[in-house]
Amino acid sequence: MRFTLILFYILLLSPPAIKAQAKEPLLNNHEHYGNQLLSVVTDFSIKKTAIKKNELVILTYNVRNCRGLDNKTDYIRVADIIKRINPHLVAIQELDSATQRSGGVVVLDVLASETKMYPVYGASIPYQGGKYGVGILSREKPLKWRSVPLPGREENRSVLIVEFENYIFCSTHFSLTEEDRLKSVEILNSLFIGSPKAVFLAGDFNAPPESEVLTNLQTRWQLLNNPADPTIPADNPRRCIDFIFRFKTENTSTIIQKSIVEKEPVASDHLPVWVKVAFF
Repeated sequence: MRFTLILFYILLLSPPAIKAQAKEPLLNNHEHYGNQLLSVVTDFSIKKTAIKKNELVILTYNVRNCRGLDNKTDYIRVADIIKRINPHLVAIQELDSATQRSGGVVVLDVLASETKMYPVYGASIPYQGGKYGVGILSREKPLKWRSVPLPGREENRSVLIVEFENYIFCSTHFSLTEEDRLKSVEILNSLFIGSPKAVFLAGDFNAPPESEVLTNLQTRWQLLNNPADPTIPADNPRRCIDFIFRFKTENTSTIIQKSIVEKEPVASDHLPVWVKVAFF
């Protein structure tokens, strides 16, 4: 009887061998966690790579045909400013192309040659035997482009649209008349609905941040530069009328890394404005 009781307690207190064998080895748990960690690290690395791939430095500059406040026309001076900023994209306003005023010079071509960038020109009006309008310089070779007329009762206006592999970039110069500017906003707000690519817009909008023009524009466009930084007049800046935007779409984001207004009080009557952004 005593032997039976002792045997019973031994069996009761000892864990079954089958249960011990059924437990998952601890090493497998570590391997599983390691795989999860590797996945996180890989995702993070992919995102960092994507940020670098989708980073852009965007400059907008109303160059006044490269005629400075010292009344000297100096293409090299403006080109040197662009080179120092080293942008991927430049929206340029007030450009002569082979006019009598510019002595037959195609101004954008001179800037392109000096900066080693691709030029695309958009004429807004014929002028003095040539043309007058806006332009774009880019590091990347454009795929295609078009110019869309915008209203301007003192002179016709336009927006130049240039498409690249991963994005679209636009340069514009709005009218001096409020009614024309508001109509231009309506056109731009409807042009890019459904675009599969990121769309950026830059230029001289002839309207301050608190205006109805900017308010209406921002229903569809995200403002990227700091509107508190004035851009005109260059020698004593008091107002901001030069802006850079991205068209708003679902499931996209833009990280604004820098917003700079350069101190260039002589080269033009406007200051150059640029941003550095990452976009997804």
